[in-house]
Amino acid sequence: MAKLTNRFWFQLHGWFSLPVWLIFCFVCLTGTVAVFSHELTWLTNPAARASNPDNLPARPIPELVARVQQQFPTADISTVMVFEPYLVHVVAFTDHDKPYALAYVNPYSGEIQQVNQGQTFIGFMRSLHGWLLFPWQNGYSVGYYLVSAMAIVMLGALITGLIVYKNFWRSFVRPQLRWRQGKKTLLTDLHRLAGVWSIWFLLLMSATGLWYLTQAVLWHADIDIEPHTPVVSAATLPNSADARRLDLAAALDIAQQRFPDFQPSYLLLPEHQRGMYTLMGGGDHIFYDRLAYTLSINPWTGEIASEKSPANMNTWQTIMHLADPLHYGTLAGLWTKTLWFIFGLLLTGMSITGFLLWHGRTQYAIRRSRHTTDLSEADYEAS
Repeated sequence: MAKLTNRFWFQLHGWFSLPVWLIFCFVCLTGTVAVFSHELTWLTNPAARASNPDNLPARPIPELVARVQQQFPTADISTVMVFEPYLVHVVAFTDHDKPYALAYVNPYSGEIQQVNQGQTFIGFMRSLHGWLLFPWQNGYSVGYYLVSAMAIVMLGALITGLIVYKNFWRSFVRPQLRWRQGKKTLLTDLHRLAGVWSIWFLLLMSATGLWYLTQAVLWHADIDIEPHTPVVSAATLPNSADARRLDLAAALDIAQQRFPDFQPSYLLLPEHQRGMYTLMGGGDHIFYDRLAYTLSINPWTGEIASEKSPANMNTWQTIMHLADPLHYGTLAGLWTKTLWFIFGLLLTGMSITGFLLWHGRTQYAIRRSRHTTDLSEADYEAS
């Protein structure tokens, strides 16, 4: 078997990145921005800020929902979304003149600060990064496949890069940036140094990206990772027209009793007579996302029809609820988000410096080839 040379690995390293360089760079950049999408929303949209100058306690979520219902009496409220403490709660509803609207409610004052009927910055950035705004058809998106396939590119570039860069660990103890030895040398040092210090980040992004690719395949094949929300059995519906349905406050109390550390983040209200309360939230588990707990509660009986928690998840569900915090750096709030943002910028910069190095070598090879051709023609004419 022929020995694989360093030149082979170097060329393979380039081919793992260059054919899709622009897409890879764009995915890295949009992902970096998406890490701080909530904070950028707070910065750019005053109506999204949960200002609390009087240090008031947070009001109960059912009270905020009631405020929206009071202001829009004919509205059909479907969803409540809870974000960071410095952002408003979002209550989604439809009305006769609003096909879909989001009410931004201050959780401390109870004031409805804005009604948004368009795209949000958070949703736009996640869609742009996640599937490049490609449409979803029959359970899959070409863009989602394209973005998640970048994990293979990233992992391949990492492996081949470490093979090419001998003794790479020296960059941990003796990092060097040679500023005065030309552009090529500086770009090479920047590319190598960023790559070595980002090994852990590249591995993490590759692993979570491969999971997203697997998830896309499962969705496309109609394989459910989590079961669908059950509906109330028609046989168990109350016969009396005076029967009262459980309100949201009671449903949240049931969830809190079942899981004392339950922190609501995404609440779905019943859409019809047989609909359930679907309450999702996080807990005291640092590595799980804010949807790790899910309860389906019968609004007529208060019975928990189905539940999911870190304690009873299967393997696929566990990976699914670990992936997002590891991919977006939401493990410990702003501290880990900042770290992920910095290394996201490094990864974006690496794709740019890698392209510049390849471009420089390509131009040099073209000039050298032309020079050799010119010399050959001169020798021929002289003879």
